[in-house]
Amino acid sequence: MAAALLASTVPAGSAAAAPAVPRIDLTVLVVDDGGGAVGAIAAELKSTGVPYRTVRLGEQGRPVITPAFLSDTVDGRPRAKFQGVVLPSETPGGLSAAEQAALTAYQKTYAVPQVDAYTWSHPGVGLDYTSDGGFSGVLDGVRTDVTAAGKAGPFGYLDGPVVFEDNAPEVAESYGYAGRPREGYTSFLDLPAPGGGRASLVGEYAKDGRRELVVTFAYNQHQRQFRVLARGIVEWLTGGVHLGRSRNYFSVHVDDVFAPDARWDTVRNCTPGDIDCAGGAGEEEVPEIRMTAEDARYAAAWQRSSGFTMDMVYNAGSGEEWKEANGGSDPLTAQLLADRAQYRWINHTYTHPFLGCVQDVGVVPWKCATDARGATRYVSRAEISAQIRDNHTWAAGKGVAVDRTELVTGEHSGLKVLPQQPADNPNLAGALADNGVRWIASDNSRDPAQRNVGAARTVPRHPMNVYYNVGTAAEMTDEYNWIYTSRADGGSGICEDNPATSTCLADPLDPATGYGSYIVPQEARIALSHVVANDPRPHYVHQSNLAEERLLYPVLDKVLADYRALYADNTPIVNPRQSEAGTEFARRAAWDQALAEGRVTAYRIGDTVTVKAPSGVAAPVTAPEGTRKRQLLGSTAFGTAYAGNRSDWTSPDLLQSGVTLTLPAGAARAAARG
Repeated sequence: MAAALLASTVPAGSAAAAPAVPRIDLTVLVVDDGGGAVGAIAAELKSTGVPYRTVRLGEQGRPVITPAFLSDTVDGRPRAKFQGVVLPSETPGGLSAAEQAALTAYQKTYAVPQVDAYTWSHPGVGLDYTSDGGFSGVLDGVRTDVTAAGKAGPFGYLDGPVVFEDNAPEVAESYGYAGRPREGYTSFLDLPAPGGGRASLVGEYAKDGRRELVVTFAYNQHQRQFRVLARGIVEWLTGGVHLGRSRNYFSVHVDDVFAPDARWDTVRNCTPGDIDCAGGAGEEEVPEIRMTAEDARYAAAWQRSSGFTMDMVYNAGSGEEWKEANGGSDPLTAQLLADRAQYRWINHTYTHPFLGCVQDVGVVPWKCATDARGATRYVSRAEISAQIRDNHTWAAGKGVAVDRTELVTGEHSGLKVLPQQPADNPNLAGALADNGVRWIASDNSRDPAQRNVGAARTVPRHPMNVYYNVGTAAEMTDEYNWIYTSRADGGSGICEDNPATSTCLADPLDPATGYGSYIVPQEARIALSHVVANDPRPHYVHQSNLAEERLLYPVLDKVLADYRALYADNTPIVNPRQSEAGTEFARRAAWDQALAEGRVTAYRIGDTVTVKAPSGVAAPVTAPEGTRKRQLLGSTAFGTAYAGNRSDWTSPDLLQSGVTLTLPAGAARAAARG
C-alpha cells in the first residue's frame, strides 16, 4: 500500500532514469601541427584504413574544437564523434584554453583516450625529469625493450627488442627523452636508466579520469622503430576496436625461371647484349647465368627449412630453346618439375620478348619504331596473346599449377615505359582479356600505384637490389661500385648525376667482402621496411640470384631472422600470391573512396559494433578475440586471428543492411580502462 501510494504521488518524470549508453563513432580526431610525429600517426591511420578527421593548427578558418564539435545527440542517444584523439603533445600550442578544456571534458565524459605524439619527460606526463636519473640524447642504434605491461597490452605482437635505426653513423637520426615513471604511469617501452633501473620512452599516463599515451622520442613515418610500434599505438588509441586492418606482407617473385640471364662484364662495366655495351669481349666470352639442378634442389630444401615459399615466374619457351641448344637435355627443368608442388608459379610469357612498342635499338637509348606515317608501331594483340597462351599451355601439360589470372611480362613490357613509351601498348588490354588475365605485374619504381589495364589491374612489385646480371658476390660488388661511386673513385658517376634519388658511397666496397658486409644488410633493411609497413607489394629478383653463389639467400635469411626475432608468433609474415596482393589493393581503393565520399557509418554502443558501407564495398574491421559477427540466425566467429586481435574485410550477409559485431563481454569497458 505504501509503495502504491508513493507511485501515485511522485510524478513519473521525476524518477531517475539510467543514462543511455553513448554511441562512439569509429573515427579518430587528429590535431596536426605539421610535425613529423603527428604526420606519422596520420599516415598509419590512412594506410590501414582507419577513418580520421584532421584539424590543422595555424590554418586559417580551421574548425574550432567546442563541445558541439566533439559530441551531440543522435536518436535521443548521446554521441561521441571520435573514439580517440591525437595531439602533437599534451598541451599543444595553437589550441586555445577553451579548446583544451573542451577536449578534457569530452575525454572524461566518454572515456576517450589521447595520444601525445611527441613530448618530453616531465611530471606533467607522469615521468621524472631526465635529470633525475633518466636519459636524453641521440637514440641511434639504441636497444629498447617492450615491457611486460606492453606485451600484455597494446604491443603484445612484439617479442624481441626494438633497436632504433642507425643508417648513417655521421647523422643523428633519432632523439628522445627517457624518464623514470611516476604514480599513474605504466611503461610500455623502456631502456636502462644511467643511474640504474629503467626509463620509459612510451607509456600510458592515467590521471583525473583521462588516459594519455605518452611518446617521448622523435620519429617520422618511415623509420623502422615507428613502423614497428605504429600498430600498438593505433590499438591503444582505439581500444582494439576500429575500422581498418593491417598485415606484415612478404612475397618474393623469382623471374626468368628456365631462362638464362646475361652476365655483368667487370672489364667493360656493362652487360653484353645491352645496346650500350658495344666493343671489347663478345657475348660468348662472358657466359650467361642459369640455375643448375643442384641449385633447384637447394631452393626446395631452403624453402622447407625457412618456412617460406617463393613464386617461380617462368619462361617455358626459353627453357625449351636452352634445352635444344644443349643436346636435348635439361636437368634444371627436370628437377624444378619434380619439385613443382613446392612452389607457386606465375606466367612470365613463353620466351620473354618485349611486348610494348617495336624497339628501334639502332640508337642509344632505344626508341619506339614508327611506320611511314610516323605512328608508333606496337607488338600485336595476337603476338602478346600467343606468348601468354603458349606459356600457360606448357605448364598445364607438365602438371604445373598456374593461376591464369596472374601475369608478369618480360621487363614489365606492354605497360608504359618512360620516356620512350608514355602509354601502354593499346593491344595489351585485349590480349589480357583473351587469356583471362586480371592481375599484371608492374615495376613499383616506375609505376607504383595500382591502375586499370582494360579489365585487368596492375600489381606493383618492389625490385630488390640483388642484380639480375650477377652470379657471384664479386660481380655484384663490382657493379654496385660502378653505380654508387663517384667518377673520381672509378665509378660511373650515376650517383653524382642523380643526387635526389641516389647517394654515392664514401669509399668503394671491397670486392671480397662488400656484398656480405654492406649490400646484404642494406637490402635486408630495405625489404624489412616494406614488410612492416602494411605493404602487400611483392618483391622481385631473378633466377640468376639462386644460381652459382646463390646471392639471394643471405638477404632472405636476414629478413626472416630479423623479423622473427622482433615479432611474436601471433604475428607471422603473410606471404600472398600476386592475385591476393592485387585484390588487397583493389579493396583498399574502394574503401578509401567510400571514406572520402562520406559513405561509411560505423559506431560502437556498449559491446555492439555497427558498420555500414556502400553496396559492394568490403569494410576492413579489427576487433578483440572473441568477437562474433551476427547473422540472420545466430552468429559466427568474426575474422581471422592476427597480432592478438581478429580482423577481416567484411560485408553484410544476405538480407542485412550492415555488419553487426558483438564484442566479447566487457570489451567496451576494457577499452575505456586501457
